[in-house]
Amino acid sequence: MAGDKEEREGVRLNKFLSEAGTASRRGSDRVIEEGRVTINGRTGVLGDKVFPEDKVCVDGKEIKRVSEDIILAFYKPAGITSTSDPGDEDNVIDFIGYPRRIFSIGRLDKDSEGLLLMTNNGDLADRIMRSKNEHEKEYMVRVDKDITREFIEKMSGGVLLDDGRVTKKCFAEAVGPREFRIVLRQGLNRQIRRMCGQLGYEVRNLKRIRVVNITLGDLKEGRYRDISKRERDELYEQLGLK
Repeated sequence: MAGDKEEREGVRLNKFLSEAGTASRRGSDRVIEEGRVTINGRTGVLGDKVFPEDKVCVDGKEIKRVSEDIILAFYKPAGITSTSDPGDEDNVIDFIGYPRRIFSIGRLDKDSEGLLLMTNNGDLADRIMRSKNEHEKEYMVRVDKDITREFIEKMSGGVLLDDGRVTKKCFAEAVGPREFRIVLRQGLNRQIRRMCGQLGYEVRNLKRIRVVNITLGDLKEGRYRDISKRERDELYEQLGLK
């Protein structure tokens, strides 16, 4: 069995940290490279293996592996940052106050609101965030002036950004004079705001309403919920984790 094999051969340090909810796999690599991780008192390095009897600490605090995946759907209000940094007084972890170690799956701009998934499973986070997987994220956007057919065609067909990159084709449709819905399969920094800006529009409100199969639904701003078993099973299936 997998558990028996890991006991004999150990588990890679970054995998151990991600499964313990310290960070995503890539985030765990950074924590290790920064020299913040010790194994039995020795500074850990990339490629180290962890065995059941080992004591692993991050910043001097012992880290224990967890067996249950936590996946929360959280309605992030505007003004809250998608970071675990305790030095940021608006960080999402302090705002939620969840009793176990979790982190956000990807980011949602501080000025934006809506669905932010929280988890303790680094592999799950990596699967969703990995750009090549092209998992869908859906948004409702309100802008500062009336939407034209040309605007929707350009948003869906690809927009040349200020850094020279062209966004991938996507689905976009007007749902009101100054509001549209858009479904992205990539996650560039402040992508929708930059796309609108390049076309002469300013975003007045941006709300994420879906990530893969998880929807915001009627969740109240600032509240969170555990995703359902049906949502979890469908998410794992879409991510290839079943």
